[in-house]
Amino acid sequence: MTDLYIVIVTYNGMRWLDKCLKSCANYSVVIIDNASTDETVSFIEVNYPEVTLFKLDKNLGFGQANNIGIKYALGKDADHVFLLNQDAYLVDSVLDDLVTFQKRYSAYGILSPVHITGNRQKLDRGFSNYMLKEKTGQFYSDFVLGQPLSEVYEVPFVNAAAWLLSKDCLETVGGFDPLFFHYGEDDNYCQRVLYHGFKIGVLPSIYVVHDREERQSPTSKAFSVTYYKNREIYYKTKLANINVAAEYDILIKQLGKTILKLQLQLKLSKANGFKKELSLLKTIKPLIIESRTNNVVPGPHYLK
Repeated sequence: MTDLYIVIVTYNGMRWLDKCLKSCANYSVVIIDNASTDETVSFIEVNYPEVTLFKLDKNLGFGQANNIGIKYALGKDADHVFLLNQDAYLVDSVLDDLVTFQKRYSAYGILSPVHITGNRQKLDRGFSNYMLKEKTGQFYSDFVLGQPLSEVYEVPFVNAAAWLLSKDCLETVGGFDPLFFHYGEDDNYCQRVLYHGFKIGVLPSIYVVHDREERQSPTSKAFSVTYYKNREIYYKTKLANINVAAEYDILIKQLGKTILKLQLQLKLSKANGFKKELSLLKTIKPLIIESRTNNVVPGPHYLK
């Protein structure tokens, strides 16, 4: 398909890369490498010379690297851009089916197939959570009861491991917001897609493999570096959601009350931990205000 480009962001992806790129044969592929320190770049250059490769000298994170590939694809007159994780593989005619559906139903700015595990034995755990009844309606009921599956299930969110984005959506919503480095950027993008009147859908009869079930989520102790990173993502995702009012002052007041209470109880270590969180929240407030101001306006933000 000359009007379709696959965009893949790589970072030390040797474990998955050959399977991923073999599954993308016969499509135009753009790879943005986020300064890998393994053999990823040389492997692509030697084994997949037909791929358009951007070699970055620093890690820009998931969203900003994808923006480079999206901008390139749009510059080549792509009508559809498919974002694929380096640890994901196309199955059969999944991409053709997604494009055919999006051509018929342009209201769907984002389309995703079903995500299955590397051993192809079950649904990807994260994806399974996105398809719960309160989020999709009847997906699981239809499946378990043997009822005909709908052609598409509308969802408020699906992770960006395998997104088909339309040109119309990209030119209206823009690219990923640089407010996010890694994690949270797809939540934010889905929020913006819905705000600008597009739908997000999952086609239930086609698949990608998302080979990540062995990956362990890091544990986060209170007030550790990981804790503050997670809190930053949480606050940005919550407060940058342009579909609802940003309750900065409420959150700041709540943290202030928590700190005062802990101080009165002489729990000074905890109080200092929450002080640091309060400082974080105040620091990102102007960034979130800027993000919301930009993203309520239609346009190809972050892709210029």
